[in-house]
Amino acid sequence: MKLKVRLHMIMCCLIFTAITAFCQTGLFAQENEIALTHEAGFYYTIQRGDTLWDLSDQFFDSPWVWPDLWNKNRQIPNPHWIYPGERIRLYQGEGTDKLTLKAPMPPSPATQVASLKKMPYYLYTSINQVGFIKKIAIFANGSIFKVDGDHEMISTGDMIYIQPEVGKTLIPGSRHTVYRTMAPAIDNAYRSNAGIQHYLTGVVEIEKKEPDFVIARVMDTYREIKIGDKLLPFRPKDSKIFLKPSPGNIKARVIVSEEHADLIGESTTAFIDKGSKDGIELGQQYSVYYQDTKKLDPASDKTIRLNPVNFGTLLVLHTEKTTSTVIVTNSNKDIHPGDKVCSPFQP
Repeated sequence: MKLKVRLHMIMCCLIFTAITAFCQTGLFAQENEIALTHEAGFYYTIQRGDTLWDLSDQFFDSPWVWPDLWNKNRQIPNPHWIYPGERIRLYQGEGTDKLTLKAPMPPSPATQVASLKKMPYYLYTSINQVGFIKKIAIFANGSIFKVDGDHEMISTGDMIYIQPEVGKTLIPGSRHTVYRTMAPAIDNAYRSNAGIQHYLTGVVEIEKKEPDFVIARVMDTYREIKIGDKLLPFRPKDSKIFLKPSPGNIKARVIVSEEHADLIGESTTAFIDKGSKDGIELGQQYSVYYQDTKKLDPASDKTIRLNPVNFGTLLVLHTEKTTSTVIVTNSNKDIHPGDKVCSPFQP
């Protein structure tokens, strides 16, 4: 009898252990899945007095398209009842950019906060992964020279060893963005040196300071972290990018995609050769376009320029002095390095 009881207890323990391991594995997989996904899109936070009818008229130039707006936001059970604080996703009409804003009147200081809440925004939860191009590489705080275990793949949770740069102090508890510099980016349009690309790979937290090095833990990985990657202070960014009107005189070129792909499509991050000194700011939108020429008389050398055709839309995620990082929010065909960019227009 005692033997049966013992066997029963052992079986219960084994089953409990198996269930616990399964749950932990399931949760770990779920956590990994959440960490690898990101959310992006144009959104608006509902304010008191808003209706789908009014919002359709405001963002899509017609109140009669409210059923389509409701259809794209099925979390709203009744289209006649929407509540302040709810977030709805806005959608662009085919072939047009309905979210290009007109320059508003400058708000008074008392109404700036209220005005900001009523503005549409682009939600990009991977904003902290966005790299940049600078003419001169930034001065790093330190560099990774070893990973605990000496394995090649550095991943979240790994312990790493960092050599601080001369004059730099890495304080325990502080977080730092890991990056590496890429070969000078070549602007295909002008064949000139556009600058040094800073490619962000993850985030680490300093745990312990030794006389000649510091020990850190990898908190997040955006891409593969490698020995030799460098550190800069981690400054979290707001994933809500409020849309702003763009200057009307910008002429720019696409330099390259962040991953150096030959073809650049929707949801791809890339760089353009204009920056803050040209009036470009976070949240502005720009058009990618082409403009053909045509001979009216085959016997003549005279050509005329046809109307420009907008085939893509870019949203500014980050600016440097002479370059900007953008994301492709809409494209009717592939974008290539060297393609022309200008202030928004409706073809």
